[in-house]
Amino acid sequence: MKLKEDMNPLLLQVFRSVVWVYSVITFIPWYFLSGAGNNLERANRIKARSVSGLPLGPYRAINSQDKLVAWMHPNVDTLDKMFKYAASRFPQRDCLGTREVLSEEDEIQPNGKVFKKVILGNYNWLSYEEAYEAAKCFGSGLAALGLKPQCKIAIFCETRAEWMLVAQACFMYNFQLVTLYSTLGPMAIAHGLNETEITHIITSKDLLQSRLKAIVCDVPRLQYIIVVDSKPTSWPNIPRGITVYSMDAVKEIGSKPENIAVNRSQPESSDIAVIMYTSGSTGIPKGVMVSHGNIIAGITGMAERIPNLNESDIYIGYLPLAHVLELSAELVCISHGCSIGYSSPQTLADQSTKIKKGSKGDTSVLKPTLMAAVPEIMDRIYKNVMTKVEEMSKLQRTLFALAYNYKMEQISKGYSTPLCDSLVFKRVPLHEHLPVLPVGQGYGLTETCGAGTISEMWDYSTGRVGAPLVCSEMTLKDWEEGGYYSTDKPNPRGEILIGGPNVTMGYYKNETKNCEDFYVDENGQRWFCTGDIGEVHTDGCLKIIDRKKDLVKLQAGEYVSLGKVEAVLKNCSLIDNICAYANSDQSYVISFVVPNHKQLMALAEQVQVRGTWEEMCNNSQMEKEVLRIITEAALSAKMERFEIPKKIRLSSEPWTPETGLVTDAFKLKRKELKSHYQEDIERMYGGK
Repeated sequence: MKLKEDMNPLLLQVFRSVVWVYSVITFIPWYFLSGAGNNLERANRIKARSVSGLPLGPYRAINSQDKLVAWMHPNVDTLDKMFKYAASRFPQRDCLGTREVLSEEDEIQPNGKVFKKVILGNYNWLSYEEAYEAAKCFGSGLAALGLKPQCKIAIFCETRAEWMLVAQACFMYNFQLVTLYSTLGPMAIAHGLNETEITHIITSKDLLQSRLKAIVCDVPRLQYIIVVDSKPTSWPNIPRGITVYSMDAVKEIGSKPENIAVNRSQPESSDIAVIMYTSGSTGIPKGVMVSHGNIIAGITGMAERIPNLNESDIYIGYLPLAHVLELSAELVCISHGCSIGYSSPQTLADQSTKIKKGSKGDTSVLKPTLMAAVPEIMDRIYKNVMTKVEEMSKLQRTLFALAYNYKMEQISKGYSTPLCDSLVFKRVPLHEHLPVLPVGQGYGLTETCGAGTISEMWDYSTGRVGAPLVCSEMTLKDWEEGGYYSTDKPNPRGEILIGGPNVTMGYYKNETKNCEDFYVDENGQRWFCTGDIGEVHTDGCLKIIDRKKDLVKLQAGEYVSLGKVEAVLKNCSLIDNICAYANSDQSYVISFVVPNHKQLMALAEQVQVRGTWEEMCNNSQMEKEVLRIITEAALSAKMERFEIPKKIRLSSEPWTPETGLVTDAFKLKRKELKSHYQEDIERMYGGK
């Protein structure tokens, strides 16, 4: 997207002439010294092709045309073998790091709310050897508490070093790890624990008190609660029959000679490693059964797309480890001896909500070279940047727009812009102290171990998610109702099906959905039907263009992709979040909008509307003004008239995982949003 260059046309021409002269003088030496020619050649090469020669596929990466790759190291086909390999190869290197909490205090805000602020120290590290021994002792302790091989144990905990130690202990002792998002509602938590017949659960002190204690009576088989926090605490009001241990106590039990000496049952590649409950964006969370072999294949494919990944890399972990992206990313790092420093969205940057002013956020201290992000995080970074830009003087805004447009033009040609990066973009605070790093886009699902496609580092194209990984292949299935066919020109289109050793074993106790979403082909390979619509470009890269579940047919027969409407309108600086909605018996689209606080207040001042934040969001004049701006943005993005919302509802409350309206990955929960705004839906469609 090109930014507006608000400058006198004559001055603009002078500026462009200067840039042209600079480019001519510097291009040839830069081109040869930077290796840009090789990068451009790699960016433009064919990355995947159809092995059948047909436009529907299946498409495979160029370097896995003959056979899909299932593991990265010979004979390392389970996760316990992978951790043992890493611990023996990188014994003294930093493995898992946690920042020391120096102090905590309550800070009263101008509106009367109290925020907890922390001052954090340096990272304290466990080496690979220490982490391996800690996981072994913990696994031994679980076995001593009666957990048998291939039995299930749940983890309901925030992202932290202890989470990964628990996972590695379960992989070692062939316990099936049931993962649950820490922001799931009580009914969803109880559903997951009861469906998997959990007797042992691992959690944190905070989550036990705030979320778990209220439902333990609804989980009749529960016998043991293990708390990862090291400080010994008494646990009042825990029902009789349930024993609470600290993680340290379980490790101590496991380290006893009579327990640590017991031979453990090592897993097979086909054994279930994880039952990963989804975030529930489309209803009750489903438990996805993931084998050791599935995860090994998935992380093998991911690692192949990260050039020069090695033990000197530092990864910052802050996304939920119950999310397949974070778990896979951290396991990729462990397989290569990288250091993983733990963080949270509230402590990530110097300006994060829990960091006391004047102290340092986690990225400033850790200085990571790798991180994972979901689209919502990237959207937030973009909006933070644009908000900063709008606060600049007119001259600064114009210079930024010129630099931005120049960079986008160079990127489209496959060239980098080191001068712009150092003079302009490093000076704009995205998250404090995050360097300008290359970003690779990817596509995957829980059902495919997060693996599907990832773009190559030197592929500077935008809006695409790369070619299939070496562990997987994809094919396109015609979707007649949506009008997508593999014979479409200029590019084949259709529902994306992913096949390979990374495709999981199906949903736990849900044979109906298994038959709908998974199948095995004549060669014995598993496939997953994603429900996403894609098109494959001539170089073999995939672009996601629609989703079957997001398509609604309006009263007059027009098809509206709700996801497309939201993606376009999210670029409007006035919108922090948006959910488009449509009924098939109605003729227009409506939307629920979380407005940007700063932008809405500025707009209110312009139109002379006064009141509290809640009063602003409930003001009909403000609704009309926001709708006008949204409509202008939609028209400038060339949206069809029938796609543009005709009525909106402003929400004064942000949508967070805690509200239950979005998942931990900030995907919209459409069913919950519909219920939450039911009265508004009736008003907007009833004309009240």
